Amino acid sequence: MNPQLFPESIVRTENLALHFDDSKTKALDGINITIHKGEWVAIVGPSGCGKSSLLNLIGALDSPTSGELYFRSQSYSKILDLSLFRRQHIGFIFQSFHLIPTLSALDNVVAPTIACPGSPNEHKERAKNLLVKLGLRDRLDHFPGKMSGGERQRVAIARALINNPDMILADEPTGSLDSINAKQVLDIINDIREKKGLTVIMVTHDPSVSARAERIIHVCDGKIEHREEARI
Repeated sequence: MNPQLFPESIVRTENLALHFDDSKTKALDGINITIHKGEWVAIVGPSGCGKSSLLNLIGALDSPTSGELYFRSQSYSKILDLSLFRRQHIGFIFQSFHLIPTLSALDNVVAPTIACPGSPNEHKERAKNLLVKLGLRDRLDHFPGKMSGGERQRVAIARALINNPDMILADEPTGSLDSINAKQVLDIINDIREKKGLTVIMVTHDPSVSARAERIIHVCDGKIEHREEARI
């Protein structure tokens, strides 16, 4: 990896640890990584190795047992409102989509804008534009149960982008998709990343997915097995 391509750190961890059962189970144990603005990083490793735990800590969904995370130069532990931090800076994409089944595609995308600056009409218009750009012009009023897996994941991508995040955290985003839809979703994520300068941090067990990233971080038994594997 050429460090000149990604001069600005966006996420950094220092001796990050996550333990359970009075430290008998160490999901993460002394993780030190730096991820740069605009970078696409894949976190890989066997099931149960701690990669999803690491993603959840970066996403401020869980708190570490010890160690520290930094967003740019700000310590996560100093952030007063983590919910607001997530809404302002992070977009999440999950394997199982996590769409609300009783809401239309449009309303699922609008949902994260509650309590965010701007009017409801402005939020709805932005959601429409995102869905149209993702090829879902004819699916705005459809409910998730009436959509294909690829369509539902594109709705989830639009939802992740609605608040103009700085980074996208994706946990096995292609795990429920066939190879054609998986490629389309990865193409969409990469296109958006390049156009908007987003950082993408993606957990995957699929080598064909991790091969799309610029850097691969290997996790094994809660530790970094190889600090980085540059793809460019």
